[in-house]
Amino acid sequence: MHRSLPPKPAFAGLALVFAAFFFAAGAPTPLLSLRQQEWGFSAGTLSFAFSVYALALLAALLVAGSLSDHLGRRPVMLLALYGELISMVMFLAAPTITWVILARALQGIATGLATGAFNAAIQEQAPGSLKKLAGNLAGASVAGGLGLGALVTGAAVQFTADANTLIFAILAGAMVLGIIFVSFTSETAVTRPGAVRSLTPRLSIPGKIRREFAAGLPLHIAGWMFPALFLGLSPALLRVHFALDGGLVAGFTAFLGPFSAAVASLVFGRYPARHSSLAGVSFILLGILAVLFGINATWLPAVWVGAVLGGIGFGGSFGGQIRLIAPHIQPHQRAGVFASIYAAAYLAFSVPVIIAGQLAPVWGLVPTLLAYGVTLASFAAAGIVIQAALLKSESTPKPAPARSPVTANSRPD
Repeated sequence: MHRSLPPKPAFAGLALVFAAFFFAAGAPTPLLSLRQQEWGFSAGTLSFAFSVYALALLAALLVAGSLSDHLGRRPVMLLALYGELISMVMFLAAPTITWVILARALQGIATGLATGAFNAAIQEQAPGSLKKLAGNLAGASVAGGLGLGALVTGAAVQFTADANTLIFAILAGAMVLGIIFVSFTSETAVTRPGAVRSLTPRLSIPGKIRREFAAGLPLHIAGWMFPALFLGLSPALLRVHFALDGGLVAGFTAFLGPFSAAVASLVFGRYPARHSSLAGVSFILLGILAVLFGINATWLPAVWVGAVLGGIGFGGSFGGQIRLIAPHIQPHQRAGVFASIYAAAYLAFSVPVIIAGQLAPVWGLVPTLLAYGVTLASFAAAGIVIQAALLKSESTPKPAPARSPVTANSRPD
């Protein structure tokens, strides 16, 4: 007989295990820069090694995002944990950058599998009084895990002799503990047929939300380009432009934005969704302007301030957009709609970094980053204009319908 954990411990533990996936995703940021110095691969290879994670995660989401609806939450969560464990072992033993890229791709697939199953299981295990917290906690686990992974790994690079072995051995152990923990959680989904059919990628944007989805695209692009800048490109910026190659400064710089986003996603949830979207994208614009100023002036504190502002904006705008769309989605449309949202998000997270990595050897790192920042700022500015216009139209009282004119025959005597 399977002994299951009570809902409260299961809810808290699943959120912690889910955060471990993203801690592991943030960990390679300082290590990739270290490996570049040791192995001598190009900036383009570095950016691809970072971005292949997001591309693989997107592919897994599109193909297997609703698999747990058919097989159950626990089997898919365990499959994701085993995949993540194998990727940690590959990172641990990788002799070349090719092996790191393969490990990063497997990590993306495992995290994509985990995303749908863990999000659903956390929501379903949450006691009634914690249902609202469950959604915010899952989102905060993603951003907070990324930031903490970069920070802790950066400290390990700075203060230990073999950070790669230390970090990935610990993470491999964490995944083993996660496997044991998830094995003792109860199954919260009713299995149903159609698992193979569910692997067909589905993108859908129902007519009710098309206007809102299109209006939110500039926010998603600007919002997801922002953390990609810090997680994928900031180590090279610190080393080449600021002459800083310490692991701790790289980890701290990559930590600021995602951690600020995690806190902001919890705070902004208290405010109306449209206001959150508008305020969030405004913070993103302020953040990237501060970053561009810091790069031009070679003043790192301005870059850090920009990271915090942009992280706050990312947390507010993305959460606001989800809250604007979610109430208008029918249950049978959820998988396709969220696949569409995350397709836009992860393409914005990965493709611009890959392009920047290819351009940097031709244009130079700083001109490439300035072009990246100006592109991001343009999308953020467009998002501000669109969200402000929508807020104004929603706030303007609609005129009462005109009354039919009273005819002479209908006048009272």
